[in-house]
Amino acid sequence: MNGLTLRRASPSDAEAFARMMSEPEVFGGALQMPYADAEYWRTRLSDATAAGKVDLHLVAERDGHLVGSAGLHPAAPMPRRRHALGLGITVAKAHQGQGVGRALVGALCDYADRWVGALRIELTVYADNARGIALYRRFGFEVEGVHRAYALRDGVYVDALAMARLHPNPPQAQRPDDASGQGSNPGNAAWPRGGTA
Repeated sequence: MNGLTLRRASPSDAEAFARMMSEPEVFGGALQMPYADAEYWRTRLSDATAAGKVDLHLVAERDGHLVGSAGLHPAAPMPRRRHALGLGITVAKAHQGQGVGRALVGALCDYADRWVGALRIELTVYADNARGIALYRRFGFEVEGVHRAYALRDGVYVDALAMARLHPNPPQAQRPDDASGQGSNPGNAAWPRGGTA
């Protein structure tokens, strides 16, 4: 990954977050505000990493410097939406177009698919962010709609696309007679209804 390291974010990253989020090209591309503050980020990162939280917030480092971050969080508090996660990502301006976003989104999709079993990952992206839209499409996200005048950005209301990705191969339960994970259940097929196989 060209010297890129991914790890979980921690409150000790607050100063680096404040620096990255102070770049107009970074906070302007997200829903962040100008005048990033380290104490704000320390609190936010402490909340996100508190015991019992299911969120996953990753950072990307290159040569010991934070160059991007991305996270998965519950899309909504309602029990009937437990299958859905929201994704957000930011990459420092000097490192955009260098594979940082691809590494972060790839790691989060892998985590959601293989370890959490999330059925759906959703996000919003500004309609004029061609690079971001192309990145998300690469991982199977599709446009589901347009939010008109979604957010105020530098004095202008801008549209955003609603995009989502469904798990490409949702997990199925392993049959009791195939504890090895090999053998008589090709493709990990679902159990038949009503009784044993």
